[in-house]
Amino acid sequence: MHAILEYTYVDDYLDRRDALRAAHLEKAWAAVGSGDLLLGGAVGDGPYTALLIFTGEDPLSAARAFAEADPYVTGGLVLSWEARPWTTVVGNSAATPVRP
Repeated sequence: MHAILEYTYVDDYLDRRDALRAAHLEKAWAAVGSGDLLLGGAVGDGPYTALLIFTGEDPLSAARAFAEADPYVTGGLVLSWEARPWTTVVGNSAATPVRP
């Protein structure tokens, strides 16, 4: 299983992110280094949302723990967040591959 963490940003996110961006990216790259985070980034042209994909032994817990301590969340840039399980079935990194 994988987990998806989705952020919804505040309207003035782009104006406010510089003060917290280095700390956020440091935390994200540390999660990559520990094997918990596969990919992350803003979605769309806004950006209004972001998606982060987690893996590992307990990706849902890792996603939740990441959000709870993320400077973007604690600093008020994230209006809301949701971590959901993602059952991956297609692709080289699928957790439960299903082939025809």
